[in-house]
Amino acid sequence: MSKVQRLYAERALDFGRWTLDKPMQVNLKVLAGPYKDRVFCFTQPDTFLIGRTADSHLYLPDDRFFSRHHCLLEISPPHCLLRDLGSTNGTFVNGRKVSEAALQNGDKIQGGETVLLVEVVSGEAAEASPPGHGSAKPIIVAVQCINCARSEQAQVATSDEHLTFLCEDCRAELRNTPQPIPGYEMIRVLGRGGMGCVTLARHQTNGRAVAIKTLLPEFAVSDKALRRFMREVDVAAALKHPNIVEFIDRGVHNGVVYLVTEFVDGADAAKLADSRGGRLPARDTISIITQALDALSHAHDHGYIHRDIKDQNILVRSSGNELSAKLTDFGLAKSFAQSGMSGVTMAGEMAGTLAYMPPEQLKNFRDVKPQSDLYAVGMTAYSLFSGKLALNIGKKTSMSETIKAIFEQPAIPLRERAPELSATVCEIVDRALVKDPNERWQSARAMRNALLHAC
Repeated sequence: MSKVQRLYAERALDFGRWTLDKPMQVNLKVLAGPYKDRVFCFTQPDTFLIGRTADSHLYLPDDRFFSRHHCLLEISPPHCLLRDLGSTNGTFVNGRKVSEAALQNGDKIQGGETVLLVEVVSGEAAEASPPGHGSAKPIIVAVQCINCARSEQAQVATSDEHLTFLCEDCRAELRNTPQPIPGYEMIRVLGRGGMGCVTLARHQTNGRAVAIKTLLPEFAVSDKALRRFMREVDVAAALKHPNIVEFIDRGVHNGVVYLVTEFVDGADAAKLADSRGGRLPARDTISIITQALDALSHAHDHGYIHRDIKDQNILVRSSGNELSAKLTDFGLAKSFAQSGMSGVTMAGEMAGTLAYMPPEQLKNFRDVKPQSDLYAVGMTAYSLFSGKLALNIGKKTSMSETIKAIFEQPAIPLRERAPELSATVCEIVDRALVKDPNERWQSARAMRNALLHAC
């Protein structure tokens, strides 16, 4: 059970037994303070920052109780998770000081003069009532695990939804031992993550080696949400480029979503660096990063944002002294969250590489620009060049501390971590990591050309 799931379990809620569809809504109603009577409404996964900085969603410059970046709410209706960001005076829920809290209907968030009421509104109430005045009584239905038939209860948006549900035990089992997919011979597990696992398989008709990623919903999902996810996958699959992993097929088998892609016979960039002492030679890093930037340039030109660039999402194949790099999982993190298949926005697979995420993506999860991908490319390049993160954080740093560092810590200049690199290469990477997107590289093509000219 994840830490987030434990937080919900402690409040007699099961993080894996809720469902999301379009009408579900979370409202934050301001009961007291400068924004009294204002209501913030959320029907899709998003984040909500409270603090004294001008870029906060709830901007409280005159209330000295609040820190600059005080707390962050991660919202994926009906879920709402609060994280205190190491504030000086703390964040309170129902009068109790908390570092993290899984919020539910009726909870009150308090700080200084400001009080916010959390409302979780069912679909029918959200459509029938104005914001802040809907009945939040949940619609409860019985669901059965598609794998073991265990019976549970789920909260739904409307009473006539058909749901797909995997219990916690079966999710764990299928993550370790994925089920067979019709038409493919399953060979061996290549990797496991928050969304599910990746398996090497062979097409039974043509013998082609493929990678099959099975995606395990963290809670009950409606048929409508599954169809929405499939549509988004189909859109991303239209991207064709030599440095983007080829999409082959997708489907649902026994309630489990699977994606079939080309198999890249190599390792991801993180594992490649680990095999060489934690970092890569400058020549290899520049080769990998420029190929990734070439893929991003193509994607950005066609209106796609990756949103989850990291070492693990760049697959590398060696051929003699040459390296071939391919980006994988285009837009998957967003699609998984917005379809309702994952929990709150930074739970699951994204939590492991949160440090690669730019500050504007934390503040505006749904609307990011190409410059956000370039920040993550900079973080990836920094890690491959130096074997270290660009922020002063480590493996034991908490998620809340990491988020605060992303907002407040300037990146450590690459030259300090890798003094053997040329000043030009260091400047190129450092420019990608500035906090203001307008001061970064404005296109993947420009950053790629700069790196090639620096060789």
